[in-house]
Amino acid sequence: MKKIRLTMAFALAVCGSIIATAQEMIPLWKEGKMPNSKGLILKDSVAQQRLYQVGTPRMYVYLAPKEINTGAAVLIVPGGGYIRLPETYTGNSTAKFFQDRGINAFIVCHRLPTSRDLVTRHTAPLQDAQRAMRIIRANAAKWDIDPERIGVNGTSAGAHVASTLGTHQEDISAVGDEYDRFSYKPAFIMLISGVLSMERPITHGVSRESLLGANPSDELVKAYSNENRVTSSTPPTLLIHADNDNGVSPLNSVRFYEACKKAKVSASLHIFPFGAHGLGVGKNPGSADMWPQLSVEWLKEMNIISTVSSSALHINGQPTEPPLYLVDDVEVQNISRIKREDIQSISFLTTEESKSKYGERGKNGVMLIATKPANSNPNF
Repeated sequence: MKKIRLTMAFALAVCGSIIATAQEMIPLWKEGKMPNSKGLILKDSVAQQRLYQVGTPRMYVYLAPKEINTGAAVLIVPGGGYIRLPETYTGNSTAKFFQDRGINAFIVCHRLPTSRDLVTRHTAPLQDAQRAMRIIRANAAKWDIDPERIGVNGTSAGAHVASTLGTHQEDISAVGDEYDRFSYKPAFIMLISGVLSMERPITHGVSRESLLGANPSDELVKAYSNENRVTSSTPPTLLIHADNDNGVSPLNSVRFYEACKKAKVSASLHIFPFGAHGLGVGKNPGSADMWPQLSVEWLKEMNIISTVSSSALHINGQPTEPPLYLVDDVEVQNISRIKREDIQSISFLTTEESKSKYGERGKNGVMLIATKPANSNPNF
């Protein structure tokens, strides 16, 4: 019986467990072309595993394996109160969550508004986010991404950057190069534990002061209270928050949702009872742990990704029906429960072979998964 051996990358991708590799890093600006800069030469400044100064604004790439690539993509903006960012961008859990589900992910490491190199502090994060979106679209064909299905995800102050990207119409990142012709507007917005308003008392004080300064004008506060910037052209928005978030009031998400409804923008708001601030992936209490998968289901409802099962195969970015899965010769429906360390080998039968042996059940091919002896014949 002829078998086609799958690569381990494909096997683990289908099982939802991709081996972490070094992330490609792309600088956002060419030398001498970075806007809103005094021209100072700065280096990254790290303290207690946090980045307090960004020397080179950049973006990290988490491409989905081609076999499961949905063609969708998301730009992820981490939080940190506009005063700090994560030190490392390898193995990011949010990026890997989307990557493992066929959604290409990118993480932007933007300039912080506290940087002494900036001419205007409050515009730098948005400039870098706009530029990142343009770079993704410029490379969409190379990365097998649909430029009409690229959105943004932000957490905490990163959600403020994300919501600013989705609601502010001004182009502040054009520098006269080949990227200017690409759109920076996201196709969807996902806001997690978001700082979305600069209005007291619901704003996050540290984020407000870091972005706008100690004594911002009423006009500036209003302009960066993004519930005021929602219009009918704002992309579909998903808002996730915890009711017991004592760091950033869930009223930020409520106000933004109300603004979306007033503007007739498709929006979904989920406030979980527990989870506190900065809901992450795989580390939330109770029902809040549902939010990552909930975001995937929402993307399906918004027609950003296919409603085909996430375990389906994809060929050239186009989903196909899933094959018949046999684990130790036992037919199973859900292979996501298999841990990658339990897998001994994976092989695949051609459609012709599988139909000959398994009839109609094998019309889309058969994937044969053998587990290590101690895990044989799992009870599914």
